[in-house]
Amino acid sequence: MKLVILDRDGVINFDSDQFIKNPQEWQPIPGSLEAIARLCQAGYRVVVASNQSGVGRGLFDMSTLNAIHAKMHKLVAQAGGRIDAVFFCPHAADSRCACRKPKPGLFQEIATRMRRDLRGVPAIGDSLRDMQAAHAVGARPMLVKTGKGIRTLEGGQMPEGTPVYEDLADAVRAILAEAA
Repeated sequence: MKLVILDRDGVINFDSDQFIKNPQEWQPIPGSLEAIARLCQAGYRVVVASNQSGVGRGLFDMSTLNAIHAKMHKLVAQAGGRIDAVFFCPHAADSRCACRKPKPGLFQEIATRMRRDLRGVPAIGDSLRDMQAAHAVGARPMLVKTGKGIRTLEGGQMPEGTPVYEDLADAVRAILAEAA
């Protein structure tokens, strides 16, 4: 099974320091939905791994998060793609959970549920914690400059050899060219 793991905010949709708190605030980054569709058409399964501490902070509830994800699924489908599953950590940043990136819990859950070793699986994100979580399970971290990506790049400390792309569409082009 060919698999790609995507962070949500800053990779698929525009990010906000005030959190994406409702479906209206969830707006796709140009080209991201079509990039997911290209992955699907090439036989990849696409899953999302996202910290959603707004739930733990009380900024929105699970029904609102589900509505945000329903919008994302609908728009991806309209572009000709599919997101097979969304894995998220609902805990606040100060919690001691194992699932909040940079901890590898979300990725371990993906490996278990998808029945797949994640070694070498592309994991596209915009933050250092995305890169660290992917690296911890042997996945292949890929940084995009959208969202917090430029700030992450300037901060350094990324796993050695992490490639950097303009956006999700650029990263997907590289994955598909490599697979050809």
